[in-house]
Amino acid sequence: MNFFTHLIGYAAAIREFVAPTYRPERYYMRGPGPACARRGTSLGAH
Repeated sequence: MNFFTHLIGYAAAIREFVAPTYRPERYYMRGPGPACARRGTSLGAH
């Protein structure tokens, strides 16, 4: 049974390498990042 678990894991890794799945939630920016906070200025200030 352990052999089949490893085999399934390897098959999934190979499939992900050949045809990766795109998940937009991994790349969606939810707000200003740490670099913006380090600057200490607001975006709307003149």
